[in-house]
Amino acid sequence: MRMKIESIRSSKRKAVNLSLDTGVVEAARAVGLNLSQVCEAALREASKQEEQRRFREENRAAFDYWNKWVEQHGLPLEKYRQF
Repeated sequence: MRMKIESIRSSKRKAVNLSLDTGVVEAARAVGLNLSQVCEAALREASKQEEQRRFREENRAAFDYWNKWVEQHGLPLEKYRQF
């Protein structure tokens, strides 16, 4: 089941165990970073990037077909473009 990244935000929290490099943790704490917020933001971004990569891969044939069609026929409604 695919979940859109926008739909995975919730106010609920789940405790999880992570293994992180001790030096990284110490450095983050030394500058006052909230580890949970930073990890959550990084996971959200990584999930978004992976979702986009999969979308491009799953739809590559359609993109290739459309690009080839435009190369051969030009853009539809090109004559109405104002730029």
